[in-house]
Amino acid sequence: MTVPPPGPAGTGADDTGLLPKVVARRRRHLLALLGLVAVLSAAGLVLGLLSWAPEPADPPRALTAAESQRLAAVRVTNYRDLRAGVQVTFGAGAARTELVGWVDWSRPLLYVDVGGPGAGSERGLLQATPTVVVIRHDPTATPTAARPPLVPPADRWRLHELAAGSALRPVLDLLFDLAADRPDPAGAPPVADARWVAREDVEVGPVDVFEAPLPGRAAAGAPPPDPARYWVDADARLHRLTARLAAAGPVTVTVNRPDRPTLRPVDALGGRPGLPRALTTAEQARLQRLPERLRARGGATVTLTAPVDPRTNLRGTGWLSWTARTAYLAVTDLRTPERRTLLRRGADATVRATVTAEGDPEKPAPPPLPPPAGAGWTSERAGTDALTRLVDAALAAGRSTPRGTAVRLREDSVADRAVDVVELRGGGDQLRYWIDRDGLLRRVELRTRPGVWAQLDLTPGSVPPLPAPTPAHAPSGRPSR
Repeated sequence: MTVPPPGPAGTGADDTGLLPKVVARRRRHLLALLGLVAVLSAAGLVLGLLSWAPEPADPPRALTAAESQRLAAVRVTNYRDLRAGVQVTFGAGAARTELVGWVDWSRPLLYVDVGGPGAGSERGLLQATPTVVVIRHDPTATPTAARPPLVPPADRWRLHELAAGSALRPVLDLLFDLAADRPDPAGAPPVADARWVAREDVEVGPVDVFEAPLPGRAAAGAPPPDPARYWVDADARLHRLTARLAAAGPVTVTVNRPDRPTLRPVDALGGRPGLPRALTTAEQARLQRLPERLRARGGATVTLTAPVDPRTNLRGTGWLSWTARTAYLAVTDLRTPERRTLLRRGADATVRATVTAEGDPEKPAPPPLPPPAGAGWTSERAGTDALTRLVDAALAAGRSTPRGTAVRLREDSVADRAVDVVELRGGGDQLRYWIDRDGLLRRVELRTRPGVWAQLDLTPGSVPPLPAPTPAHAPSGRPSR
């Protein structure tokens, strides 16, 4: 016979069927209790969140002596750090413009890509000094600015004139004004009327946020009720700046301090930096023999790139002859691409004619041979503008050793040839000769009135016969540049 299992508390088998009901009822009570506790806990949490408030931030206050010194040192720190990456946004909506690139406060030089819906005629690559702007306009560029190539393209740069009231001008001034070679005097911006407003954490660590006027030229474009805000770390390094400029609207500058490559100015701004020094004996000998070598070679095909002034950017091609002392070029002003100026330069006369033209104005076709007789040639005084002075300098290199003190600036290359860049100082026009190791002239540069460089590239070799020009009508009186 099978013995039934004992019931609860040892009373024997549960043959009544009550035990499962009791256990189920206790489970329901326990679950209900736990649910009630959860509801009460959630309610308490919600009530706590509704009633919680963050601790109030410290109110703005005057700067301490140490903070004043740190803010005053920001511009000197920028200058001593030499370079930094920058990302700038200014304007709003359809006028918003973006700059991405670098600033070299030591040269000073700015190199950025310009984008955003408000970029307009400045869209593309831009290099600038405090006084001049050169652009490589690209209307097909992506709408958003991107980091520009470290080695800038060599072609299609032009001197650019910022329109009156341009929003870009005060922004460029602001970027250059963020550096100085000495601390600001007491009572001068940005320390004047400055105050501490917050303590924040940025990617590089904690910073203090100061509210203060803008320095230098940028201060003139900032409405007095809108001081700038500077995010400055413990070492007086600026990481961010916000301001409002009269012509540009809201401006935000983010400084990427670790991103600081050596910048290369484009040729119009002088090319990459070098270490000027006196010529060696071998370099001096090449310079002395230069006229003889050029006459022996006969002539050269020439290519002109001349930013003459912010509204006049010239491109040209043609030939010159050191033996005949003549030159003949077709030149385009990029403002009027449908026209070409034919320039003929000789020992006794300079004549010009204007003709219609087609094709890419950046790469004009060589001038017609023989020179068209019915083109309406007019005479002008020799050496009256930057173009003829540059051509004259190239022709003069085949007659006599250049005047002035010769200084070697750097080694460079042109047309895949190594050259020494020699600057001639104290001889009138500021000139540079690019002389290859065979002692031949590969480029002549002339510093134009705005402070940029015009180039005449030369490929020595045989050239077609270039008949010397004869005086035509009365001199045109073309103004000098």
